[in-house]
Amino acid sequence: MKRFLPFMLIPIFFSCKKLIQQQEENAVIKIMTSGVWYVQTYNQNDTSIAAIFAGYTFQFTANGAVLAIKDSTTVATGTWVGNVDNETINSNFPGAASPLDKLNSLWKITDSSPTSVVANTMIGNDAEFLVLLKQ
Repeated sequence: MKRFLPFMLIPIFFSCKKLIQQQEENAVIKIMTSGVWYVQTYNQNDTSIAAIFAGYTFQFTANGAVLAIKDSTTVATGTWVGNVDNETINSNFPGAASPLDKLNSLWKITDSSPTSVVANTMIGNDAEFLVLLKQ
């Protein structure tokens, strides 16, 4: 029986790991969907272009939609998918013009808290750096 004990614990280990991962994903969804976010910093190749996001806020929803709101009016609806394991967020505003098209990418999250997300990506040859803050 002692030989089989480790094998009996394997499903329990994976079940616990899956439960922890699900709790982490739920926490990310709760943080992202509770409140409205805005772009504090957006650098393209070390040049700040954050001003192009003036007046925009973003509302993330639990069903994977993200609303781009400018001056209290929803101007575009996109999608977002967070990946806790890879520490990434993929956002897409199909057919959107500037500045929203700049958010269409797989972003690597380098720092985060319940009120901020710091991320970067490469779009073509441009290094993009983003800081989102919760209002």
